Amino acid sequence: GWLDPDEPDNAARTVELMKLRYVVLTSVDRDDLPDGGAGHYAACIRAIKRRNPETAVEALAPDFQGVLADVETVVGAGLEVFAQNIETVRRLTHPVRDPRAGYDRTLEVLRHAKRYRPAVLTKSSLMLGLGETDEEIEATLRDLRAAGVDIVTLGQYLRPTVNHLPVERFVTPAQFDSLRRYALESGFLECVSGPLVRSSYRAEQALNRNNAGLDNARLAGTGP
Repeated sequence: GWLDPDEPDNAARTVELMKLRYVVLTSVDRDDLPDGGAGHYAACIRAIKRRNPETAVEALAPDFQGVLADVETVVGAGLEVFAQNIETVRRLTHPVRDPRAGYDRTLEVLRHAKRYRPAVLTKSSLMLGLGETDEEIEATLRDLRAAGVDIVTLGQYLRPTVNHLPVERFVTPAQFDSLRRYALESGFLECVSGPLVRSSYRAEQALNRNNAGLDNARLAGTGP
């Protein structure tokens, strides 16, 4: 498959021109490439960091089909946060997620990222309102925490079109607050939880609360 060789430098210049302090990089799945696009992803991260050393970088990455060497390529590129979204509870994974994705694969990718670079914060996200129970949400939070995930976001699923899954319930703000408390009590460094929250919502602020600051991460680990 084709890749834009100028994208790393263009991305770095854009970050510089916009004076961004925090950048979230994401991508489509590139299963057509031998490394799933991991090398290009890492090149973009390195270019941004070279030109903007004070800018924090988060990669909201695909699962690279579970190839852990490709995960290492991205996690080892000098970023601060590695994110891979679990999206929903185990029972609803098949109807909700792309059939190529998997609940346990996501957990393994996140677990490996944390083991490979302990200084890199790991992050995941769930959409609520798809028919899951509160008990299933709590079980998923426990699974994520057991995989070493540091930060989790919880938001309301909204149906994009009539061709998508219907909304089964609207979670109240009070319920979102309760789930945030549960997540923090379970050991997450931060949980951003609310009806309009998405995986990158207030991402920089999430790192600066509840001891999830970048300085703590850099001091604690041995990243590049």
